[in-house]
Amino acid sequence: MSRQLTYSRWIYRRAVPLLIGSSFAYGTFTHRQPIANDSGGRPWPKTPQSVTQQWASADNNTAGPEPLSASDTDLKEDDVPLFDADPDGGAWASLSARLSGARSVLSAIQWSQVGDNITELILPSWAPDLPGYFAKLQLELEMAPGSLADEIWQEAQDPFLNPEITRMARVRISRELCTEEKLFQLRRKVYTTRALAKYLGIPEEDVEPEDVPTIAMCGSGGGLRALVAGTSSYLSAQEAGLYDCVTYTAGVSGSCWLQALYYSTIGKQNYGTLLDHLKRRIGTHIAYPPAALGLLTTAPTNKFLLSGIVEKVKGDPTAEFGLVDVYGVLLAARLFVPRGELGVDSRDLKVSNQQEYLKYGAHPLPIYTAVRHEIPIEEKESDSEKSQQTVSQETKERAKKESWFQWFESTPYELFSEELEAGIPSWSVGRQFHNGVGTVQENGYTVPELRIPFMLGIWGSAFCATLSHYYKEIRPVIKSLVGFGGIDDLLEERNDDLVKVHPIEPAAIPNYVLGLENQLPPTAAKSIFTSDHLELADAGMSNNLPIYPLLRPGRDVDILIAFDASADIKNENWLSVADGYARQRGIKGWPLGAGWPKKNTPDEAAAKEIDVAEAVSPQQAAGKIADARESSRESSASTESPETKVTENNDGSRTDDDKELSYCNVWVGTTLERSIASEPPPSKLLNDPSHEWQLMDPNAGIAVIYFPFLPNPAVEGVDPNTSDFMSTWNFIYTPEDIEKVVALARANFRAGEEQVKRTVRAVYERKKERRLKREKDAKMRRWRRHLRDGGDHFR
Repeated sequence: MSRQLTYSRWIYRRAVPLLIGSSFAYGTFTHRQPIANDSGGRPWPKTPQSVTQQWASADNNTAGPEPLSASDTDLKEDDVPLFDADPDGGAWASLSARLSGARSVLSAIQWSQVGDNITELILPSWAPDLPGYFAKLQLELEMAPGSLADEIWQEAQDPFLNPEITRMARVRISRELCTEEKLFQLRRKVYTTRALAKYLGIPEEDVEPEDVPTIAMCGSGGGLRALVAGTSSYLSAQEAGLYDCVTYTAGVSGSCWLQALYYSTIGKQNYGTLLDHLKRRIGTHIAYPPAALGLLTTAPTNKFLLSGIVEKVKGDPTAEFGLVDVYGVLLAARLFVPRGELGVDSRDLKVSNQQEYLKYGAHPLPIYTAVRHEIPIEEKESDSEKSQQTVSQETKERAKKESWFQWFESTPYELFSEELEAGIPSWSVGRQFHNGVGTVQENGYTVPELRIPFMLGIWGSAFCATLSHYYKEIRPVIKSLVGFGGIDDLLEERNDDLVKVHPIEPAAIPNYVLGLENQLPPTAAKSIFTSDHLELADAGMSNNLPIYPLLRPGRDVDILIAFDASADIKNENWLSVADGYARQRGIKGWPLGAGWPKKNTPDEAAAKEIDVAEAVSPQQAAGKIADARESSRESSASTESPETKVTENNDGSRTDDDKELSYCNVWVGTTLERSIASEPPPSKLLNDPSHEWQLMDPNAGIAVIYFPFLPNPAVEGVDPNTSDFMSTWNFIYTPEDIEKVVALARANFRAGEEQVKRTVRAVYERKKERRLKREKDAKMRRWRRHLRDGGDHFR
């Protein structure tokens, strides 16, 4: 009974204020006749069959939800901006012209006159079928009555299929988490309390919710390598019972694809099921024309995949449909279409629909990441430099200091930028905003949520990276080739120039902060208020581990578990990149110095790290972080010893005198206040059990558990650095390849499984001791106050 009362008080103390304030979140509104649902959140989209049944059973005089009107909200009529869905010469006309041009070029080839021998030697056998595919695709995308595109657009205006079109959205300007996420934290705590008791072997009635650590798990970028390796690593954690203790997951690039699949009818919230799906689907290249075009021109997958294209291009007349969008559709065709191609479910194609899996707190909250690259070098060039097409070193330095990546995080609840301190509901992504209010069409409805295929392209658009990032991916191969050392040195010298060149334009979404210049932080880039769209790309261009969103105030992460399948994993040292961010943002408890050891770090690099902490804005800090990272990387590369000795322990872990990292590595930060002049020493690696007492220190901060994806003698013939199939640019994984990755991930996880459990237990015990001390101190204060007010009854 006392246990139930304790839990009830805990829930009441935290949930009631959130429930009271939830009606004011976002300033979102629905109709006087909202769509009925029992989820307690946004309406769950219904299947066409259920829609038909509902209309059939409805009264003849019953109409669907009415279009938005100013009287339904507290907005004035003039406050609701309108837009034309498809002006002449808009995005739809441009897309149609491109399809027509592609069909004309292919049709002009006289395929019948190409000799059989030449065809077999030069052209694949499916090449003559391309004109037919494009002709059919063009017919499907014509807006003629009865066409597939017309059907899609009509359904896009159906509030029963897309209930979000009846809702008005506002930009939420705040540093805090949205109300929905705060409520999720409460619901998830119920699950993680039970899971932690089971994981640590403690009676559930002995575990107080307040003592349960908030655990976050994240995966790196790296295309299909990150998708397969991340799924394998998460499966190992799921099998060990650790995953059930996790509150947040976060991803970059391929790890975002992983999360999107997990929260779908395909993944079924089970990583074993997800791996089986990958074995059936990624043995074919995403861009193999017969497979891709077949899915785009055959029911039911054609409607499933093309609906997002029609809705985006028709709903956003100024949108650009580019290479990243095509890439996203191809990814969806390969990843979100189950084997057999008949069981597609349109509910899988909206991020906001993932709320259905979170409404009871049964699964961790996924965080997806992307970045916007701000490079103001043109603004810094003088007129003479522009005319002579030369840039002075001084101009480069000025632009470099003001060049930075703005991070955008997306959850099933919200798209948000910590730097802008502004976000919008996830179901409103894709619509235009002005002065903080979402626009509506002339019919009173707005456009549906931007579908996941386009987000897949944005999250994984590594090919939109700068030339510098391209080279970092292939640098290990170049350095290993005899005679190519000079090329490596030359490209490294030109890194400052390469880092500012994007060979391919990123994808874009409507800019939701237009007209908010005077309401956002003064550090926000001025250029963001002059563009109709936000160009977003793979967050791996900034940091290939999604650490920053997990350090956001309010999430209060106690343990961060990172599975890193990055390329050139040692030199990039993504954990250390977060040091400057933590200093600049004032994040307490981050373990400074975590990551691969910096051998003989020069004093200049240390000085730059301190300089980051003195930055007065995120932009200035970002430039200084980049400088420090490059100095650290160059120093690490120049002092790297090829003769590092690694010793295998009985438990499979690795130690050596050179302090190379093992399969599992642990650091812990400190919450002690320090001045700039007395920076704390780098956090020590806690791979020795005798050092783990530091996790119990009352002033201990965030514990970081790092699993680099390293080769393991227990799994022969698999090396993430040298195995061809594990390149970021490889898009074909056979079932045998996947099994190799799974075996390696399991071997590495098992090598550190006991260390992880000891770390989780130590953090739990530390939080428990803190709580008991607080309760004891509070009891003492109450006794002293009672003694002061009532006197000593024993005198």
